[in-house]
Amino acid sequence: MTIKPSESGTTYRNRLTKSIVLAVRKLMQKGQPDKESLDMAAYVVLALEKIEESVDLSATAWEKRDYWLKADRFRMEWDWTEGRRLALEKAVLRQDWGKIATELILVAQQFNKVEVSDKNRLGEPWLGAWKVLKERG
Repeated sequence: MTIKPSESGTTYRNRLTKSIVLAVRKLMQKGQPDKESLDMAAYVVLALEKIEESVDLSATAWEKRDYWLKADRFRMEWDWTEGRRLALEKAVLRQDWGKIATELILVAQQFNKVEVSDKNRLGEPWLGAWKVLKERG
């Protein structure tokens, strides 16, 4: 996913957080892990990485305008993403489903106020994410 020219960093992060919530929700509904489960877990890793990049871009823009305190607070608000992403990425690459479930629950707790309707237009953005993660990792 990339930022569209008409899309702000906030809109982009909101879209990513909703898609993460949707992926976690669908993954937790599955009885047994399958190929799509790997795609979903890998997608969460990639989406968290994009959120990190977006946060850094926004904070850097604020720093250029001398909003140092705002930039620092914003970075602190999203500071958890890197640790969760790294732990989840390691678990996904090892296909350690116990650790994946634990990490996904921790991620989901961060997004507990995010609402995704059943009739959303997000689709299935996780398709092919496992292949992307595996090739680069």
